[in-house]
Amino acid sequence: MLSTRAAQEALVQVVASAGDPSQLLPAREQMAFTLGFHIIIVPFGVALTTLMMIANYRGLRHADGQALLLALRWSKAAAVLFAVGAVTGTVLSFELGLLWPGLMGKYGAAFGFPFAIEGLFFFLEAIFVSIYIYGWKRLSPWAHFWTGIPVVVSGLGGTASVVAANSWMNEPGGIVLRGGRVVDVHPDQVFFNGAFWFETIHMFIAAYIVAGFTVCGVYAVGLLKGRRNHYHRLGFLIGFLVAAVAVPVQFYVGDVVARQVFNNEPRKFAAIELVPTTSTHVPETILGVLHDGRPRYGVSLPDVASLLAGFSPSTRIQGLNEIPPAVRPDDSTVSVVHLAFDVMVGTASAMLAFVLWFAWLWWRRREVPANRWFLRCAAVSGLVSVVSLESGWVVTEVGRQPWTVVRLLLTRDAVTTVGNVWPLFAVVLAIYIAVAVAAMLVLRTLTRQWQSEGDDVAQVPYGPERPLVDAGNGNGGRDGGGNGNGRSGGDRG
Repeated sequence: MLSTRAAQEALVQVVASAGDPSQLLPAREQMAFTLGFHIIIVPFGVALTTLMMIANYRGLRHADGQALLLALRWSKAAAVLFAVGAVTGTVLSFELGLLWPGLMGKYGAAFGFPFAIEGLFFFLEAIFVSIYIYGWKRLSPWAHFWTGIPVVVSGLGGTASVVAANSWMNEPGGIVLRGGRVVDVHPDQVFFNGAFWFETIHMFIAAYIVAGFTVCGVYAVGLLKGRRNHYHRLGFLIGFLVAAVAVPVQFYVGDVVARQVFNNEPRKFAAIELVPTTSTHVPETILGVLHDGRPRYGVSLPDVASLLAGFSPSTRIQGLNEIPPAVRPDDSTVSVVHLAFDVMVGTASAMLAFVLWFAWLWWRRREVPANRWFLRCAAVSGLVSVVSLESGWVVTEVGRQPWTVVRLLLTRDAVTTVGNVWPLFAVVLAIYIAVAVAAMLVLRTLTRQWQSEGDDVAQVPYGPERPLVDAGNGNGGRDGGGNGNGRSGGDRG
């Protein structure tokens, strides 16, 4: 909790006589780049491991050797991406101290707590990722399966911890201020702050959408090349169905999140909806920008913004004019938030239409669609989902500006004032490019190896001297059948 509401708003009354610090622009650019890069990796740590466990479970439960082969290969890809996430996440942790000493020095006692929890989940995930991959050749099937569950749980927990820190900056709580200094911290209120639950759930679902569509896109390319065997169909379906379930749920959750922002972060909502002045019967502006304090070049839908915010055209929406000039975002910042929100909603709508298209094709034929335009859309669906994810992150982060901690700490007061950030940005950029290239080369090498090996289930060893091989029972693994002793009849394609 905060000592008084006046303590939160006191900073608003002070108009800085000097301009922004010289390091503010490069610090923000570097943080935007590193966060934007790292957030692409997050869904695979959260959700690719879940897809891996779904394939693993199907392989054991239905004696499907090719499902196990998918799990084996996805576990190797997950390990590579986990390593990339470890590098980029570590850089981010150093950046918080180097670039934002005002944040860590003043509110580190509260802000650092979720990161301490995230560190515990990170180590847990690292341990069980190693055990799971090492255990393919050394553990019995079900014992090995259970070692993968902590990987999923720790991935979710680590992501929730980082989102807790981010949501605390949007709705700070759990601290007592005295003389502008933190004198007491309530860790549970810091972690489970007012924005925690809806931001975390929103991020979890987005992760499953990104991972699901990315995975199905890989196998859609194989299907386009005529590889319509059980292995490619199953890889496509596992990824697609996870994403297909998540997309409509995300629409509902996104609506709840938008209403939470309307109630708790009216400044951000005004930017999202491009509302210059407080009023009722506010139109929904699609695309467009804010120019000279007024919406321009967009398509206006009368009353829709008020209707969506409060289920009534007479709903009053706070405008940008109510934000004190000292902390009012400029036109370009508002336009970025608004356009990012439109991109997020637009791409999400495209993904929902894609899911409905699949449902219609499946209803007609009860099999993975062979329609080439559908498969082409599937092949790029992962990229579309990443664009949607990045756009949502821009709304969250840029929409908080000019605050680092809303109503408590301005971004210009949090940034470092010593040294030169531009050279540091160049070094970080080089590191990230090297990591990205290395990761792509490793994944490409694995892909070529898997293509040369084909989909022979004999590649899936389970337990000492107990390789799972093709039992040759004639069903080709197409219906998941087996011979009842843990071995399967795989479809070699």
